[in-house]
Amino acid sequence: MLDRLVEFIKFYDGINDKMKLASLVTRQFVLVKDRSVFYCKRFAVRFCKANASSFSNTVLSLSALQKFDRLPVIICVVTPDKNYMLLANTTFLIKISHSSQKLRVDNIKGSFNGSDIIRQIGDLANEPKNFATLFAIHQNFTFEENLVRLTEATNNIVPIGAKFDVTAGNCLENIMDSPKRAIRFSLSDDYQDLLSGLDSRANNFKNEILIAACIENVNLRGRIIEYIIAGDDVALRDRIIESLYDNAELPRLVTRDGLGDYGKIYPAFHTETDIKTKIMILASAPKGYNLDKMLEFLAEPDSIFMIYFVGIDYTQKTIKTKLVSMFQNTLISNTVIQAHWAGRNSRGVSQFNGEAIKSIILNETNTIDATSATRFLEKIVNL
Repeated sequence: MLDRLVEFIKFYDGINDKMKLASLVTRQFVLVKDRSVFYCKRFAVRFCKANASSFSNTVLSLSALQKFDRLPVIICVVTPDKNYMLLANTTFLIKISHSSQKLRVDNIKGSFNGSDIIRQIGDLANEPKNFATLFAIHQNFTFEENLVRLTEATNNIVPIGAKFDVTAGNCLENIMDSPKRAIRFSLSDDYQDLLSGLDSRANNFKNEILIAACIENVNLRGRIIEYIIAGDDVALRDRIIESLYDNAELPRLVTRDGLGDYGKIYPAFHTETDIKTKIMILASAPKGYNLDKMLEFLAEPDSIFMIYFVGIDYTQKTIKTKLVSMFQNTLISNTVIQAHWAGRNSRGVSQFNGEAIKSIILNETNTIDATSATRFLEKIVNL
């Protein structure tokens, strides 16, 4: 439906009348108007008039954007020659500009301008051909997470936390040694023990995982499946499973305050494993890990950070899993650092390429190139 919308709007390039275009789009897609936003169950559109694709006009209030942030929010810029389209969900905003001095996380104020919309996210231009991938990226961030970032960027509020200092003690040495540790762990019996334990948990709850995979909210779906596999409160897991079968409201989850979702200590290794779900038939770009938390953990001399991928095909009712190091060759070459998410006191977060994850789940082994992994770590340390 989003592709149809893009093609329809492109067909009317040169219409040079935002009200007329809005009327045509509304009739074609049976949209509802909410003040300046036109929407349906699949997307929301705001039409703006400008002389060129680069424009600084006020676009929309943050409170209005909040209402539709779960959908792709498209800004259609109507110029004399062409209609341009941008995604303007909160993940793709630099800051809030207009009347925003009172903006706080508990006081949503202000509007954003056209110049506040990010035009390049990593290697992806903010344009229609990349909308599916970009929206998959956005789905990994909540409005509240983006609100904290936007408040800091808008009002120069002193951010919470600090970049991890790698210069203390043996921190840097331990961090740079972590790829070699990961290789040793991958060749050990402890790796096989960790894999078999996680696979046993996933297999025991296969039916419940398949039901949870139908949850539309990406964040909620991931957290529910992670808890079913790795949660340590049996009573809470039972309540989650009961709610899934009864199609009832799910209990509130408290996120584990660590790097991963599952920790296990062996005589020679301290492992943290992050559980990531991949719906095999859907485009995705899962959020990876907090870069500072990752460095802080790898600064420990025996630390091992693993990713446990759970690939779900609910059309075939199958689950495939793969346990790999954060340094696995394909994964590390498809780990993107989200620079716009790095606040003044943070190195930011990583993001994974969904198609690469699919390839890892289906075809690959836990192969690690220590030289490439070291270069990757050096890049992050120097952020």
